[in-house]
Amino acid sequence: MKSVENIENLIRSNPWIHKLHKAGLLRIIAEPCDIDLEIAHISYIEVKKPNSQALLFLNPTNSSGAKFAPVLTNVFGSFEALNLILGREVEEIAGEIEALLKPKKPKNFKEKIDFLSYLVSLRKVFTKRKKVQGECQQVVHTGADVDLGALPILKTWKNDGGAFITMGQVYTKDLNGDTQNLGMYRLQVYDKNRLGMHWQIHKDGAHLYHEYARAGRKMPVSVAIGGDPLYIWCGQAPLPKGVFELLLYGFIRKEPACLVKSITNDIYVPHDADFVIEGFVEPGEMCDEGPFGDHTGFYTPILPFPVMRVEAITHKTNPIFAATVVGKPPLEDKFMGYATERIFLPLFRTSAPDLIDYRMPENGVFHNLILAKFHSRYPAHAQQLMHAFWGVGQMSFVKHAIFVGEDAPNLGDYRALAKFILDRISPRSLTFSEGVCDQLDHASPNACFGGKLGIDVSQPSASPAPQVLSDEDLLESFHSVKKDVVSLAQHFTECKNPFVLVNLKKTSSVRETFEQLCKEAGANFKILIFTDEKNDPNNLYMSLWRVVNNIDALRDVFINGEHIGIDATSKGAQDGYDRQWPGETLCSREVLETLVARGLIERDEEFWHKFEIV
Repeated sequence: MKSVENIENLIRSNPWIHKLHKAGLLRIIAEPCDIDLEIAHISYIEVKKPNSQALLFLNPTNSSGAKFAPVLTNVFGSFEALNLILGREVEEIAGEIEALLKPKKPKNFKEKIDFLSYLVSLRKVFTKRKKVQGECQQVVHTGADVDLGALPILKTWKNDGGAFITMGQVYTKDLNGDTQNLGMYRLQVYDKNRLGMHWQIHKDGAHLYHEYARAGRKMPVSVAIGGDPLYIWCGQAPLPKGVFELLLYGFIRKEPACLVKSITNDIYVPHDADFVIEGFVEPGEMCDEGPFGDHTGFYTPILPFPVMRVEAITHKTNPIFAATVVGKPPLEDKFMGYATERIFLPLFRTSAPDLIDYRMPENGVFHNLILAKFHSRYPAHAQQLMHAFWGVGQMSFVKHAIFVGEDAPNLGDYRALAKFILDRISPRSLTFSEGVCDQLDHASPNACFGGKLGIDVSQPSASPAPQVLSDEDLLESFHSVKKDVVSLAQHFTECKNPFVLVNLKKTSSVRETFEQLCKEAGANFKILIFTDEKNDPNNLYMSLWRVVNNIDALRDVFINGEHIGIDATSKGAQDGYDRQWPGETLCSREVLETLVARGLIERDEEFWHKFEIV
């Protein structure tokens, strides 16, 4: 255990720990906690709370009794923490971007001077390279002293393939050395000096790697951990290809990111990082990576990825290891994604000028669902915007997009918006397409490529409402038609097109079940959404998460007259699905019981059920 004096010194010595602590956004855990599951489970539960805090684990350990540097999790765990890290409101940053994109002509001499002063201040956007060693290089390990096992790298889920670095800033550069890139990718620990580089095929890091591979040259890589949290947010920002992400840091901070050269390669990294892992990726050297319970809430499969051979590990004298925990929503990416969504709206409008606003709900897992409000000016305008979405940068990975007109409620008022959509949706409002998908998507029949669905509810629907029965009577009616129906819950029955979540014990084709129910009981429903038995049909938050994860629109959305059916069940050979359907991320009940007994978490079965934690 660290003494009170040592804890105070640690807080004072780290500016971001100090800021979080001073703002009441930090919880300090002095009790020894295992880097295998325990720290991750505590963090996973904490980030889902309405008043979640960042967690500083002072005494990480493992089953062998080894002790490690402190671990910081959930640094982006609230809107308050997000604003603290950005230094100002997201709308202010978005407004500044919009003003740059649409500059106004100065009306007088003072406005001219102010505008020129602002342009001069933009010189601070560019990074600054220091010629001295940084704080991140106060301690240097090279050669035989390199040991990734000495770092408190977490194992999050029981079925993970091992320990993974989850909040690494992965710095690379192009083959000519002209441009650096910063990305946020997971890295699996294989042994003391090898890491698996999870570069998804659409990421800039993967594109740069292929340049080196074609040239037969090894690729330098440096992975920074810790320092200013804004670095990691910039690393996942959807900037145009070729733009170094730390330019965005300078734009937001109004001061340049200060970088220092790595010890063993030519990559420049933030001077204030807590740890830096340096090495090279050899062309053609691949190793199986995974499984890993990712931010979709599902395990990704074991697949070959490039290997990083570590040649040096440097760190501060008293470093703190930053980590994030992924799985089912809500997570830190709720807050990180909100900033991305708001700040980049003005840039997105340059490709879709009639766009008013958009939202990516966290339980829609961002790429799986987008809500968009636009100025509806002519027939098929929504379809035009759909294809603009599917053709722009990272938006091209969006699977499901719902478009509403300017008369719709605020996109953040999800209940009012749902009613608006359900009063207008019909089979005629659906547009099907296909294209690139996120590599983490498991529902598409082919990895990285699958169906897409656009829904245009900018116009009212003349469709009549169904004759709504009670849940009990509807279940009895369904059960008389199909014994596979286990339970159900109707939602928004006051709307023209309510939907029914139907749990199945699937023994036959879901499409056939849908057709039978339409034939025998179609007057009593409009939209049927089929899920597996484990889904709670009364839990809309997690049901939406499961549905948008589990469907491929071209395969799993059915139309019968005025009825819409959606198959969100797990798929297998009987569905023509020949990939392996993944398992969901679940905390270990045994670990949770241990943490409860030690007073590190509270037992709250209702909360655990709400977010499907176990």
